[in-house]
Amino acid sequence: MSSGKSLEIAFEQNSFPVSEEQRQEILKDPGFGKKFTDHMLLIHYNEEKGWHNAHIKPYGNISLDPAVCVFHYGQEIFEGLKAYKAKDGRILLFRPEANAKRFINSAKRMAMAPLPEDYFLQAVHEFVKIEKNWIPDQSVGTLYLRPFMIASTPYLGVKASPDYLFMLIASPAGSYFSKGAKPVTVWISEHYTRAAPGGTGEAKCGGNYAASLLAQQEATKNNCDQLVFLDAGEHKWIEEMGGMNIFFVMDDGSLLTPPLGGTILPGVTRNSIITLAKEKGITVREERYSAEQWIKDIELGKIREVFACGTAAVVTPIGFVKNKEGEYQIHDGNPGKLTQEIHKMLVDIQYGNATDTHQWIQEVK
Repeated sequence: MSSGKSLEIAFEQNSFPVSEEQRQEILKDPGFGKKFTDHMLLIHYNEEKGWHNAHIKPYGNISLDPAVCVFHYGQEIFEGLKAYKAKDGRILLFRPEANAKRFINSAKRMAMAPLPEDYFLQAVHEFVKIEKNWIPDQSVGTLYLRPFMIASTPYLGVKASPDYLFMLIASPAGSYFSKGAKPVTVWISEHYTRAAPGGTGEAKCGGNYAASLLAQQEATKNNCDQLVFLDAGEHKWIEEMGGMNIFFVMDDGSLLTPPLGGTILPGVTRNSIITLAKEKGITVREERYSAEQWIKDIELGKIREVFACGTAAVVTPIGFVKNKEGEYQIHDGNPGKLTQEIHKMLVDIQYGNATDTHQWIQEVK
């Protein structure tokens, strides 16, 4: 855990927590984002006091003035990370400092007050320590952590808010997709754009995800699990999926992924995969790749595997891709060998089942 500035975080015990019997029933099959732990963490900010009034309290509703800026101008950011239970009972976090840094970058892009990295890490560690009984066993899943921040000044002028509320909630999580680890089918979105140069694509803000929902509905209507966005300028180049980065395994064994450039979220999982792949001697190319070329390469057999990655879904194989012209099967439509190897390498580190040579793991004590 980073050393430096710290906050005094008050704690109010939930007088009516979920019973042990109920919690164990939830932890058998938690789904994703459906059930929440007994507590939540809040930290307030204003320009005069800075960050203050940090406290953990019973999970519940919050009261906000109808005029707060977040409701009207969307000043909001969030993160996603997980707590893992090792076989020996230790509670582990995977690269939380990377999430803290990205949270800061998102705040700067949205003209919000950056929460210092030390405060972010302290909040996560102290909160997970309190809610550790909500972490499922390895065979089931993880505890998904959702830090987020909203503009909390009641004011209708179009300007950055001087007040913010940081919150942290948690949800026991199983598989992100209902299919589990089975390959998903994706739809190439040719009309809707996720992000444009100079926009908020590299910030993790709610508006990016809201803008993807109509395109996701289009994908669902075409019997697809997810969608792939193209660039805003030419509607030609593959950027990312609805909420995940994407990788292509080429016939020469190399990995190809679209380059970061302001329109793609710099995923922590994406960065970790690139590092692990290079250590295996795999050539990783961060290059532009067109949807048209993707289809051609599938038809010519030049694509071995395709997978998506992100905190929630970890590594998800893609078996089929669709567009308005038809459906295309990637190789044999099953999870590829490298996809499975990378997934195992990553989760083994996250759960403490493999040696962490990168010092990515932090233990909650």
